[in-house]
Amino acid sequence: MDKTGIIVVAICAVLLVFGFIEQTKIAEQRAQYAATNQLALAQSQLAANASTASNAVPETAAVTASTVTTPVYFNTNLPEQTIVLTNGSPHHDWVRYTFTSRGGGLKVVELMDYPETVSARWREQVHSGDKVASLNARADVPVLALLGDPKLVGDGNFTLTRTGDGLRAEKTLADGLMVTKEFHISSNYLVTATVTLKNGSSEPLALPAQELVVGTAEPMDVDDGTAPQTESVMWFDGTNAVTQPLMWFQGSGGCSRGAPRPEFRAGAGDVVWAAADNQFFAMLVMPKQPAAGMVARTITLPRFQDTGVATNSAPPQGIQTALVYPSQTLAANADIARQVVIYAGPKEFRLLSQIAEAYQNRADAVMNFGTGYVAFWGIGTFFAKLLLSAMNALHDLTGLGYGWTIVLITILIKALFWPLTAKATRSMKRMQALQPEVAALKEKYKDDTQKFTQKQMELWKKHKVSPVSGCLPMLIQMPVFIGFFTMIRSAIELRGAHFLWVADLSKPDTLFMIPGITFIPFGISTPEGLPFNLLPLLMGGAMLWQSHLQPPSPGMDPAQQKMMRWLPAMFILFLYNYSAGLALYWTVNNLLTILQTKLTKSLKDPMAGPATNPALTPASKSKK
Repeated sequence: MDKTGIIVVAICAVLLVFGFIEQTKIAEQRAQYAATNQLALAQSQLAANASTASNAVPETAAVTASTVTTPVYFNTNLPEQTIVLTNGSPHHDWVRYTFTSRGGGLKVVELMDYPETVSARWREQVHSGDKVASLNARADVPVLALLGDPKLVGDGNFTLTRTGDGLRAEKTLADGLMVTKEFHISSNYLVTATVTLKNGSSEPLALPAQELVVGTAEPMDVDDGTAPQTESVMWFDGTNAVTQPLMWFQGSGGCSRGAPRPEFRAGAGDVVWAAADNQFFAMLVMPKQPAAGMVARTITLPRFQDTGVATNSAPPQGIQTALVYPSQTLAANADIARQVVIYAGPKEFRLLSQIAEAYQNRADAVMNFGTGYVAFWGIGTFFAKLLLSAMNALHDLTGLGYGWTIVLITILIKALFWPLTAKATRSMKRMQALQPEVAALKEKYKDDTQKFTQKQMELWKKHKVSPVSGCLPMLIQMPVFIGFFTMIRSAIELRGAHFLWVADLSKPDTLFMIPGITFIPFGISTPEGLPFNLLPLLMGGAMLWQSHLQPPSPGMDPAQQKMMRWLPAMFILFLYNYSAGLALYWTVNNLLTILQTKLTKSLKDPMAGPATNPALTPASKSKK
C-alpha cells in the first residue's frame, strides 16, 4: 500500500469516528424529542380522563400517523381488578401471571427462575435483591388488549372471573357487542386464549378494525446498553421471519440515519405469529388462523428507579406490537372467535425448537439467528444453532460451567481445523523460501508479465505452494466466528454464568470504572466513566502476539504490514463492550493459534530444502 492509500484509509477512519459521534448525538436528540412528545400525549390523555364521566371515551382515541403510541383507552377512574395465577410444582412456582381488568389482558409475566438483573461486579451491591425477570411490566397496555375505534373498546374495563385453569374477562358495550376473553395456563411458558366478539343485538353490527396487543419489548435493566440492537419486533409469514430492531425506529438504517419511524406495519393476511423481544426474553402471539397484519410502535417507558447511577440520558424506549384485524359487519347474534397461543418466556433454543415443531411455525426464529447482516446467507444461522446445541450438550455431559464449556468447545474447533491451518502455515513458509527465485523470475521476465505469471505458477506448483493457502483457514473459520458471535449474544444460558473473575458471560467483564473519561467512540465509555474490561485487553494482547509470530504474506508492502499491526487495536475498539463470552472464545482461539504456530515452526517440513535455483539467482556484483 502506497502513501496515498495510507492517507485514504486514515481519512476514512477519521470520518468513521466523526460520523459515529454525530450519529450518537442525533440519536440522543431524537430520543429526547420522542420522550417530550410522549409526555405531552400522556398529559392530554389524563386531562381528558379527568374531565369525562366514568364511562366516557377519550377524545384522543383516533390514531394518526404522527402519534408515537396508541392512546390508552381504559378509564383509570374506575378501580383496577387483578388476578394472579401461577404455574409450576407444589413447591416452586415457575411463572406468575398477573391479569388486569384494565384492558382485560395479561398485565405482567414474572419468570421466577430468572433474576431481574445480572450486573457486572462493580454494580452488584446496587442491584442486590430478589426481583425476578418480568415481561410487559412497564407497558401501558396488557397482552391481548383490544385497541381501535372507541365504539369497540368503550371504557376499556373488563370483569375478571376465575375458571378451572385460568380466567375469563368479559365486557358488554352499549351497542350490544360482547367481548369475552378466555385464558388457560399451560406448560412451557404457554397460555392458550380465545377472544370472542359477539353481536348480542338483533341488528347487524359494524365491527371496526381492531388491534390485538402482542406485548411490549423492553430493556430488562439500566445495564442493558445494547437495547437499540437487541429490542425488536418480529413476525413470521409462513416462510420468512422479519425483524425490526429499536434502532430502526430511531432512524438508523445500516450506516445511515434518517428521520425517526414511529410505526412499522406488515402482513397481508399471512401473519403466522408476531413477537416483541429483547436480548434474552420474548413474547409471541401465535393465532390459530393467520392475522391480516401486524403493527409496531415505539413508546417511552418509565425510567429505572434506585439504580444508583446518575444519568442525564433519555428515558428508555420500548416497542409495542399488535396483530391487526380488518373491519367487518357482524350479523345479528353472530360471533367471531380468535384463538391464539401466547409464549412469554426465555429465548431458550431447545424449548423454542420444541414449540416450533409442535405448531409447525418456526417459533425458534425469534432467537434472531438468521436475520440481518449476521445471517451471512444462512451460514451464520447454521453454525449458531450447531454451536449452541454443541455447547449445551457439552455442558450437560461434562457438568462444567459455561465458561469452561466455551474453552472446551474452542479447543475442539481448533483441533478440527488443525490440519488445514498447519498446512497453510507450511505453505506460507515455503512461499517465503521461494522469494529469491520469484524475484529472479521477475527480473528475468520483467518485460513479459504473462510469462512471469506462468513461470511463477509453475514454481509454486512444483513446490506444492498455494497462493491462497494463507487466507483459506481464515475464510473457512469466519462462518464459525459469525456463528459464535450470533449464538453468544442470544444464548440465555450465558446470562449470569460465572467464569473466574467474570460475573456474567453475557455482558462485558467490567471490574471497575475509571472516572473522568466520559466519552470514547464506539460506545465504550459511559456517563460514569470508562469501564475496565480485562478480557478484551487480553484478547488484543494475544492478537498482537500472534501477529508477530506469523510470517507476513510474501510480497506485502512494508507500510501495509505496519497497518496490519494496528488490527488488534481495532478489534479491541469494536468488541470492547460486547459479551465476555465472545471475548473469552476469541482469546482462547488466539492462544491456541499461537501454540499451533510455535509447534508448526518447530516441526521439520518434509518438502523444505534449498529452493534456490542458481540459474535464476542474479549474479552478485563483485567489487573491482
